Amino acid sequence: MSAPFSARALRWTQTMAFAIEEINQRRDLLPRLKLGYHIRDSCDDIPVSLRSSLLLVSGPPDLNANSACRGVPRPVSPVIIGDAASGVSMAILRTLGSFGIPLVSYFASCNCLSNKKEFPTFMRTMPSDAFQIKAIAKLIRYFHWTWVGVIGVESDYARFAIQLFLEESSKYGACAAYVHFYPVLLSKESIADLMQTIRGSTAKVILNFSGESELQTILTECRRQNMTHIQWIASEAWATAKSLWGEFQGLLTGTLGFAIRKAEIPGLQGFLTRGLLVRAHQSPFFAELWEETFNCKLNVSLNRHVHSDAALSRRPCAEEEEAPEAVRSDYSDVSQLRVSYNVYKAVYLVAQALHDMSGCTRGAGPFENGTCADPENVLPWQLLHYMKQASFNMLGEQVSFDKNGDPIASYDLMNWQKGPDGSLQLVKVGFYDTSLGGEKELVINDTAIWWHWGQQGPPASVCSASCTPGSRKATRKGEPICCFDCLPYSLDCRRCSVETWPNEAQDHCVPKTTEFLSYHGSMGIVLCTCSLFGLFVTMAIFGVFVAYRTTPVVRGNNMELSFLLLIFLSVCFLSGLTFIGEPTDWLCRIRYTTFGISFSLCISCILAKTVVVLMAFRATLPDSRVMRWFGPAQQRASVFLCTCIQIVICLIWLTTRPPLAVRNTRHHSSRIILECVVGSDVGFWSVLGYIGLLACLCFLLAFLARKLPDNFNEAKFITFSMLIFFAVWITFIPVYISTSGQYMVAVHIFAILASAFGILLCIFAPKCYIVLLKPEKNTKKQMMLKK
Repeated sequence: MSAPFSARALRWTQTMAFAIEEINQRRDLLPRLKLGYHIRDSCDDIPVSLRSSLLLVSGPPDLNANSACRGVPRPVSPVIIGDAASGVSMAILRTLGSFGIPLVSYFASCNCLSNKKEFPTFMRTMPSDAFQIKAIAKLIRYFHWTWVGVIGVESDYARFAIQLFLEESSKYGACAAYVHFYPVLLSKESIADLMQTIRGSTAKVILNFSGESELQTILTECRRQNMTHIQWIASEAWATAKSLWGEFQGLLTGTLGFAIRKAEIPGLQGFLTRGLLVRAHQSPFFAELWEETFNCKLNVSLNRHVHSDAALSRRPCAEEEEAPEAVRSDYSDVSQLRVSYNVYKAVYLVAQALHDMSGCTRGAGPFENGTCADPENVLPWQLLHYMKQASFNMLGEQVSFDKNGDPIASYDLMNWQKGPDGSLQLVKVGFYDTSLGGEKELVINDTAIWWHWGQQGPPASVCSASCTPGSRKATRKGEPICCFDCLPYSLDCRRCSVETWPNEAQDHCVPKTTEFLSYHGSMGIVLCTCSLFGLFVTMAIFGVFVAYRTTPVVRGNNMELSFLLLIFLSVCFLSGLTFIGEPTDWLCRIRYTTFGISFSLCISCILAKTVVVLMAFRATLPDSRVMRWFGPAQQRASVFLCTCIQIVICLIWLTTRPPLAVRNTRHHSSRIILECVVGSDVGFWSVLGYIGLLACLCFLLAFLARKLPDNFNEAKFITFSMLIFFAVWITFIPVYISTSGQYMVAVHIFAILASAFGILLCIFAPKCYIVLLKPEKNTKKQMMLKK
């Protein structure tokens, strides 16, 4: 058995033939060229379509024994118009990719075909599904349908369309009650599975993505099981399929669907019905149309397709009863020229491209070195270039294409209504036009819509009805957001204070938990341990220096400043402890001032030690008295002076807008964060900035003194300590700004400890190494050696 015969598809092919004949008779369009065509039946089957398309582009000789062109090679077709199906179009494009043949589809709507990297030679006069899906999603929102069943045939077209619909409808709060794909050829098991899915859902609205042939089987089973409550939403593939009406009008009355723009093509109906009986004896397509329409068998029939066992026993056709005007089918129906209009536009697109190509001026062409294409020897890639640029007026519509080869999207909202004589009336009850933009894109005339079974308004299709006043939504665990329970509010409903929030039953307020960096938390314990460990290491080094205070290494590196630096580093490690614990106003003020002053003392000591190194080497020069002006008293004074500036900054900060302890309820709804706010941002960053200024001076002087000739030059170790200091605090700034709560405090403590450890290890570890492990180098002779 072959695939079902489609009278609509035959009308599409003849629309192409009509358009070509019309163009060949015009004098204003392609006056010096005549168009020709080959028509091949794809049978809506990928293997057949591939074979037919390869024959079109390879140009084999005609082997028909009755043909006058037998054995004469046919020219290669530079463009193919088709296919109607998205899946078939993709298969053809992938197969013909190396040929570069343009493919212009009149009905393939899959959004995936807009991918120019994968399908560079594809164009279409059919809008992309992306626009249709947006229209359907807005239609569902308009009628407040939040619970919709979605079904589709197993195909690229349906899969991509349904994926887009789920994404788009979720923006409007709609949910899919189910998503079900069914095979093209529906078996008893697959149709039973689909019916079980539909029956098991409360959704009364079903959106179907398929062609009319697949839907016919589904509707037959719906009628058998008396499933007549469904409000159908049609995809554009069957939104105007009149062939479904005769058998299923009881199920499809009230159907809504978006159809592509309709047009009236002058002269087409006369062309379609002209000489039908003669053409039935000359063409297998028309022979099949005749036999399917009258359910008879022509004498010497060219039709080789058999669609059912009954077709084998048809009666002979009585030609005297078969007047052309008697043929009334989808083939001759021109009241809904939508896909046919797309075919018409596709032909004119090719003609307009060839016309533009013919008007090319040599030396000013669009190709290399200003060359033009030869219209009489068209290369496919040249034709594609002009097709992409084409823009023309067609029956009052301006036809143009975007960068993906897609036309401007415009749809009519069609409603299936029963006419006085029982026939299908496709009534336009609205439209969707992307050129209008925003909420104006969709326009609906509610009063013109006929609903299923004579209802006065749209059916309700929701998972859960809206909650009544005095109740609230409670989502159901594991179910979509459209499904919820309505729970009554407590009679003494009141808003909780900022420091309380509702309990799980939401019948009274409970205090929020408080959060701060505590000594009892794991993070607080780790940081406290690190601070105490740093203090212990500092005191241990202090003890070593006291025990070995008479040795050259300790005495030769400014012993007094080294002791001061160790004491101030101990204060730095202890300042980290002030950041742990429940914040209070006084603790907040102490922690920031202790941090600022302790680090100023440390960096001031290091700065003084660096200056001493430079002065000491200058003092070795003849007649130099520089060390007289920077002795121990001056060194202590410089440390005190540099620190006094920081003390003044802190006093100004504390007397204007000091740090405060606050209860932060903004960041988390369920807990209160106890934290210190700096009060004055200027004060806080001034303290940090002054420490940074001292560190920069220290680094600059140490860097200049790093290569002075000495066996143990302290300047190079100071340089490394300042590099670590800079790395820590430059990293600290963005991390500190982007965190909050106890993590912000932890970042601050980590920066204090990391920079303190960096100074301690870089400056004092080398000295301890010599004092404790290399005593043979701890002599005046070794210290005086120059490198």
